[in-house]
Amino acid sequence: MLKRLLRLLIGIMLIPVCFITTRTAIALIKAVQPDSVSAIPPAAWAFVIGYIFWLFLYFTAPRPVRTYVLAHELTHALWGLFRGAEIHRMKVSKNGGSVTLSKTDFLITLAPYFFPLYAVLVVVIYYLLSIFWNMDKYYLYWLGLVGFTWGFHFTFTISSLLQRQSDIQQYGHLFSYVIIYLFNIIGIGLWTVLISSATIEQMFGFTGLYSRETWAFMLTCIEKSLQ
Repeated sequence: MLKRLLRLLIGIMLIPVCFITTRTAIALIKAVQPDSVSAIPPAAWAFVIGYIFWLFLYFTAPRPVRTYVLAHELTHALWGLFRGAEIHRMKVSKNGGSVTLSKTDFLITLAPYFFPLYAVLVVVIYYLLSIFWNMDKYYLYWLGLVGFTWGFHFTFTISSLLQRQSDIQQYGHLFSYVIIYLFNIIGIGLWTVLISSATIEQMFGFTGLYSRETWAFMLTCIEKSLQ
């Protein structure tokens, strides 16, 4: 009961952080808004085309549910390894899956909803290959594949969250949704930096600016409520 209450309080406290990161992501996108369609950088086109192509397949073709279940359970297992857990058993089928770990926590449990495994693998493999070969001529194709795999993560995440999920119930809806939203919106900011002229310095700058504005607003509200 105490842990549940603590997670509820943490979830409430993280809502302003979600607000700050959302404003940061929007500001980054606005900062690179081109004057015309022709001014949109090829990298952004490649990413968006890959993403739209996935959406087309998602709504018109049979959905690769087993592929998503595999990513879901592998993400549990991968984050379990990161967190020092041992993997005892994993099961994957088109009807669902499971993984048995020696321990778990909220990051391990919620990771499949904010960690786009296939997109991360595409990024890691590209940069590993770049160590041995010049991959510049494949850059746009790579970004298209990143958009495709991130679209895969996004659509299946939304679809799964619309269903009853034991992962979400385990840590409470408010806490779980806040964590999932926060990590995904940070991911959007990082993807924006990856495919546009936006920089990580701008991202930190916007975060600092909106953090100060949000904190000042909250202090003002507190002061007024105490008067």
